[in-house]
Amino acid sequence: MKRTKIISRNFETVLGIIGSIIGIFSGSFLIFIESFGKAHTPFLGIIAIIASLLGLASTYYLRKNPEIAGVGFIIATMFVIVGSDYINVLSAIFLLVAGISSLFRK
Repeated sequence: MKRTKIISRNFETVLGIIGSIIGIFSGSFLIFIESFGKAHTPFLGIIAIIASLLGLASTYYLRKNPEIAGVGFIIATMFVIVGSDYINVLSAIFLLVAGISSLFRK
């Protein structure tokens, strides 16, 4: 009988959810600021929101396949950084830590 060690993925789940929620709110804030003419384009806010939704989808797949979820978190991090000027750095940090942790924790 072979023993398998079950790893709890609560740390990555919490970081992924927090990072995604912060990313959605800050992307919405970028779109809101654009309506007053202070930002360049609402396209960057939309990219940040879509990347945050990718982070939420990666959180869903975390229990099934952590490697794919980790890659999804890292891709979401790259698009969140591109999609927001400097307002979304906190979200990117949360998503990056969740991605690295889900890839390298065994």
